[in-house]
Amino acid sequence: MSRLPDLEAWAIFAKVAERGSFSGAALELGLSKATISKAVARLESRLGNRLFHRTSRRLALTETGRVLAERAGQLLADAEAAEAEATAQSVTPRGRVRVTAPMSFGLDHVATALPDFLRAYPAVTVDLHLSDRVVDLVGEGFDLALRIATLADSSMVARRLCDVRRLVVAAPEYLAARGRPRQPHDLIGHDCLGYAYLKTPSTWRFTGPGGEEQAVMISGPLQANNADALMPALRAGLGIAVQPEFVVWRDLREGRLDLLMPEWSLQPIALHLVTPSRSHRPAKLTTLMEFLAARFTTTAAPWIVPDG
Repeated sequence: MSRLPDLEAWAIFAKVAERGSFSGAALELGLSKATISKAVARLESRLGNRLFHRTSRRLALTETGRVLAERAGQLLADAEAAEAEATAQSVTPRGRVRVTAPMSFGLDHVATALPDFLRAYPAVTVDLHLSDRVVDLVGEGFDLALRIATLADSSMVARRLCDVRRLVVAAPEYLAARGRPRQPHDLIGHDCLGYAYLKTPSTWRFTGPGGEEQAVMISGPLQANNADALMPALRAGLGIAVQPEFVVWRDLREGRLDLLMPEWSLQPIALHLVTPSRSHRPAKLTTLMEFLAARFTTTAAPWIVPDG
């Protein structure tokens, strides 16, 4: 297997050729003269050619050195330009950010918020992917995820933004025809619409006002892997569903759905920003994270702001 180029030695050689002395290059690079000399010697050994004529009073490029000095200078200039560009991107929001979010939340809240961000930061582009599955951020090359869940311990870095209530809801037409359940066990015999990505889709687990727990096996005419896919059947009065508040808040406010058993709660979940790492975040990522955090904290999220 061939060895990689000794880029450090090439950069040092370019500086020595530019300054015309080992000591001048050492001063500019903040290295010792011995380090400079060893790097040039290392490069000469790899090439099998001398790059400088050395005397006690003078340093001059050999013919090979003159030919290679221009190439080495270009390598150094390209590397410095790449580093400067990367540094600028870490300070000024610029470049692409790959983001993943749940489908319903992404469509109704993330996608509608992004125009304001893109207008404010025109040098940033957002690559938004919507899916209710748990995406492998590192394996699939994502910079940021919005996740609504109870997060397990992992190597990912999570920032909690706000709680997300899961509500038991039904259309008034369904309740008029089938009756209103008052406690979880009353759901037995009702038509229930299920969300497929729960750990136990056919079992709903509740905690009562006194801390008591009830688990209910549910069944019904429809199960889907997306909350919005349940909404037409829910509004049509075909059953009862457990839905995130951010999906049903408008329907509740406008009377298309009724809230059932408000004193009984399901397992709490929350909205999080999740990144692979806390260190070396470029400005484009931190800026987007702060924008989303401002939009979806408890005091800002539209579905939990009281009317008026």
